[in-house]
Amino acid sequence: MIRFFNGRVLKLNGSFEITNEEVWTDKDKIVYIGCEKPDNNTAFEREIDLQGNLLMPSFKNAHTHSAMTFARSYSDDMPLQEWLYDKIFPLEDKLTADDIYRLSKVAFLEYLSSGISACFDMYYFPEAIAKASVEMGMRTVLCGAVNNFKESAELLEEYYNKYNNYHELISYQLGFHAEYTTDKSLMKKIAKLAKKYKAPVFMHSSETMAETQSCINTYGKTPTELFDKLGLFDFGGGAFHSVWVDDNDLKIYKKRGVWAVINTGSNCKLASGVAPVEHMSDMGINLALGTDGPSSNNALDMFREMYMTCVLQKIKNKDAAAMNADKVLEMATTGSARCMGLKDCDCIEVGKKADLIVIDLKRPNMQPILNITKNLVYSGSKENVKLTMINGKILYENGEFIGCDIEKIYADAAETVARLNQ
Repeated sequence: MIRFFNGRVLKLNGSFEITNEEVWTDKDKIVYIGCEKPDNNTAFEREIDLQGNLLMPSFKNAHTHSAMTFARSYSDDMPLQEWLYDKIFPLEDKLTADDIYRLSKVAFLEYLSSGISACFDMYYFPEAIAKASVEMGMRTVLCGAVNNFKESAELLEEYYNKYNNYHELISYQLGFHAEYTTDKSLMKKIAKLAKKYKAPVFMHSSETMAETQSCINTYGKTPTELFDKLGLFDFGGGAFHSVWVDDNDLKIYKKRGVWAVINTGSNCKLASGVAPVEHMSDMGINLALGTDGPSSNNALDMFREMYMTCVLQKIKNKDAAAMNADKVLEMATTGSARCMGLKDCDCIEVGKKADLIVIDLKRPNMQPILNITKNLVYSGSKENVKLTMINGKILYENGEFIGCDIEKIYADAAETVARLNQ
């Protein structure tokens, strides 16, 4: 068992209350929360004195493409379609499974240092991603990436059954890339899978104005309306980006329990727009937060994502009171976990998974301590992450990555990138 004591605890179990309780973990689970001191017969592997710092649920990255570290800062300052078709797709055609395995590990290190314990990873060669995840202890929800050029509905079903019975750190959700890369006939096949397994479906949707208008021109419907008509949302799901949505789209989100997965940093960098998050929140839409990939953001930093999401809503709505920071913190933790199907990782409660982080409140950006949850969003940064625990194992502590050779990871990634750019 591991004991966390002498600190503050933010459980995020429907409340933003901060307590002074102890938290004990045993193997992969939280087994005790309270104020009783352990007796002399209680054996702990470690007893961690928090020294007044904060223990809280980890962040979950609800949309990313981890292995796209190969294109970080490779094609910046370009619009989405030009960036995607002229720069990214040609390099992706060269990728092998081993490339994905190597490149994903770089992203996993960045997740750990940002307090992220789980990623919702939409990319190719899922076996390579799963292998890298298990080796590094990262919790990964794989997301189908079917489109007209890669994979198929048949392969999606195979993956769904394989990776939902693969390892305790790995799960899989049905998904496809986007309307503009996926034929209607293929989307219909995926809708049949959703019905067969009573499963949610996830995809990029309404990311740019041009994408949304093109869908209307082709089908007479917005992407959301099209997906709903095809039955893709009959069992819920999620729409990555959700920038160019109207009230009818959001009514469908509400009716079907669709998650709007917000990716503010990427949408700003690619000038795609600012999602109407405050309006979504007012409507009671399910909200989650993701960084998108390291080639379009380019950081995998949930602190930056929270801050941008919050303050841009104030500009968009011309209202400094818009988008309460606590709601954005909830999006990045509880909301993202539930969106990803990680309902046992969403808060600090007995019986939940031990996916926890320790926040250093003694850094200058956290002082004086007046409102901790607001500080996390408005002034927090990766420098405040002292410890990241996934599934009961401490993988990052005091700036050190536990149990991995980071120099080899960096060297392998550099070698891969050099080959891709030949």
